[in-house]
Amino acid sequence: MAKKQSWHFNKEEQHRLKRDVLLKVAAECFNRKGITGTSLKDVAQKLDITDAALYYYVKNKEELVNLCYIRALDLGKLALDNAIEEGKDSLEKLQLYIRYQIEEVCGEDGPVAILSEIPSLKPDHQKLVLRRSREHTKRIIFLIEEGIKEGTIASDNPVITSDAILGALNWTPKWFKPGSDISSSEIADSFIQTFTSGLKTR
Repeated sequence: MAKKQSWHFNKEEQHRLKRDVLLKVAAECFNRKGITGTSLKDVAQKLDITDAALYYYVKNKEELVNLCYIRALDLGKLALDNAIEEGKDSLEKLQLYIRYQIEEVCGEDGPVAILSEIPSLKPDHQKLVLRRSREHTKRIIFLIEEGIKEGTIASDNPVITSDAILGALNWTPKWFKPGSDISSSEIADSFIQTFTSGLKTR
């Protein structure tokens, strides 16, 4: 006789999934209207829930913005970690990072908040977000420098090269619209061609 399957309601998992949806919707609102121009009521209306239901997940807008920013940084770190682990050389690692980052921003993990209003955060939150953002940038610069040393990347200024790539990637959520006819793979191909073709050594 087959065992009777036991189904359990996982309250913590349900809470996590709902909060993830909340952060995506909030990110979309912040990207479109800015932090100052977005209220918690706007986010609640977009989710079709009451204001009271929203406060079950966050205490205030400051916490919501901070969570959106941390989520964006977590996804960026994951994209870079996976690219570094899988790429065979620095150029391929950089190309994979661009692809994975675009897939996150324009795929199922999106929308992702643009880190454009960090100064609006309270000092403790601002300090954490800035520290993590700078650490991420340093890793990209280091990756480019390693590529120069190994002969797979040609760049006269790794800092400017990093800023150009990260600037384009970080701004993508501003113009990309969910449900667009352009796929994340097509956008990634275009970004890789645009930002790394000139980095290949001759």
